[in-house]
Amino acid sequence: MSSTTATLGYGLGLRNHYYDEILEQRPAVDWFEILSENYLVDGGKALYYLDAIGENYPLVMHGVSLSIGGPHALDLDYLQRLKQLAARVQPAWISDHLCWSRGNAHQLHDLLPLPYSEESLQHVAARVRQVQDVLERPLVLENVSSYLRTANDEFNEWQFLARLSELSGCELLLDVNNVYVSARNHGFDPWSFISGLPAQRIRQLHLAGHSDYGDYVIDTHDQPICDPVWQLYQRTLEHLGPVSTMIERDDNYPPFSELLAELQQARELGNATLQRRALCA
Repeated sequence: MSSTTATLGYGLGLRNHYYDEILEQRPAVDWFEILSENYLVDGGKALYYLDAIGENYPLVMHGVSLSIGGPHALDLDYLQRLKQLAARVQPAWISDHLCWSRGNAHQLHDLLPLPYSEESLQHVAARVRQVQDVLERPLVLENVSSYLRTANDEFNEWQFLARLSELSGCELLLDVNNVYVSARNHGFDPWSFISGLPAQRIRQLHLAGHSDYGDYVIDTHDQPICDPVWQLYQRTLEHLGPVSTMIERDDNYPPFSELLAELQQARELGNATLQRRALCA
């Protein structure tokens, strides 16, 4: 398998819309990914549900505020709170995004792409090492969806991710939907991206839906997973072998039964793909 840690199976993003149904139904979900920022609090209902669900399911922490590529100093208070949450949750790993999302004073509400240059690479690698020293574990970084690129890139995105993992020791969260979205927006081959990553460093996969406007695609997480993304996911598993997979949904929430049906689709497609792969090995 691609990762040094056993796969968790097939999971969902933990969202408050489904808290009660999860506790009442104990659904066949192998694990949940939490949004770390939702639980950086001292008490209250969110932590109650987190503790209750964590008693029955493995959890992974996923953040959106690290701004690992930003020009500002890393927020050490934020990192300490992440570490405290990890002590409570005991997550299988902690992830965030390869992006910048904060200026010197303000947190932005977007995950913005970096220039893919040697200078940027060295800057991010040093910051990743600093984060890992604080958290005392590898950081897992996700490829973001993008809608623009800098004019003087020295690497493409997958080359940058591969070099960053090599330099810093970080692991990778491969968002298959983000690859598809960015490939459509920028006109590259999505398989070149996925096959260009170091397979042994990929810890997790994301699946999600998006909004397709024809000439461009927006990563909205408010639609079911489309057929081209399912096909790309199948090819990814054929290439990588078993990797922990989860589905994100962040708007236009369907009934929980529909989300569970989509997860079952991922499970059936994934298991069938991995069985064929094992027979051909």
